[in-house]
Amino acid sequence: MEHVLIVGTATWGTTLGLILAKNAVSVWLLARTEKEMLELQKSRENKRFLPSFIFPPLLQITNQPEKATPTAKAIIFAVPSSSMRENVNYLSPWISEKTLIISASKGLEFPAGKRMSQVIQEILPTATAHRIAVLSGPNLAKEIAADNPSSAVVASHTQDTCLQAQSLLSTPTFRIYTNKDVLGTELGGSLKNVIAIAAGICDGLDYGDNAKAALLTRGLAEIANLGTYMGAKAPTFTGLSGMGDLIATCSSTLSRNHYLGMQLAKGFPLEFIIQQMDNVAEGVHTTAATLELAQQYNIEMPIAEATYAILNGNLTAAAGVGKLMARLLKSE
Repeated sequence: MEHVLIVGTATWGTTLGLILAKNAVSVWLLARTEKEMLELQKSRENKRFLPSFIFPPLLQITNQPEKATPTAKAIIFAVPSSSMRENVNYLSPWISEKTLIISASKGLEFPAGKRMSQVIQEILPTATAHRIAVLSGPNLAKEIAADNPSSAVVASHTQDTCLQAQSLLSTPTFRIYTNKDVLGTELGGSLKNVIAIAAGICDGLDYGDNAKAALLTRGLAEIANLGTYMGAKAPTFTGLSGMGDLIATCSSTLSRNHYLGMQLAKGFPLEFIIQQMDNVAEGVHTTAATLELAQQYNIEMPIAEATYAILNGNLTAAAGVGKLMARLLKSE
């Protein structure tokens, strides 16, 4: 039986495995070690990242990429952006040119600011490029695992790849749309994490709904300004991978980047916050990578700049907000 291989055993990778297996898709979840594989096989749930969600029979665990990769009809990479290159390199000897490749990671490689599809394309053969798709949208994993109605978008340069990814990932509770704007889809999903940290700071300082609404609006403008200058399509940023993801990530207590921002507002240092978190907050490295891109394209991104200064301890949370409010008055 053909299967889907999921690389990444944290919350998002496990969630994708759950919903696909419940939708009659054979899924193999690739564990990093034999110990992890045996633990997941025995418990039939991911007690660390997604407790209380029992694995369906079609969700199996393996730690043998040499066996699971060549026979996979699709490979979903749901790993932190910082380890995408390492994981794709590891599996590349066994990846067929016919295999559908889906990046489910939302982040930029630091410090170069490369998108995940670019990283994958650099490693795999040129003939594989048309088989790469990216998944993005307002996708808080625990809500999707609980079968709450959710939507997302898959983007690829090739329409056939878009449609195959859409067909594979769609379930009765997970509605997938398609988009050909790979650049905009990835930037929206990545850069909203920067604004989510800022939103967490705003909420942590108890600044209220007016401040939050203004932050999200101006944050989306920053993302769209950079994205369109780089060549992305403006409507993408009002879609699921732009506005949709921004609203969810900046509003939910399930958002790790929002949580990180709230802890910064309380005065905790960044390293301490990171040590207390199980999952990776992509916004930390993405903020630095975003500013590299902004400098490269000469785009002003004051919210990203203030967030970066707060992350690095160069400004307190309140001082960062004050700096934004004191900027020169201008037209919207």
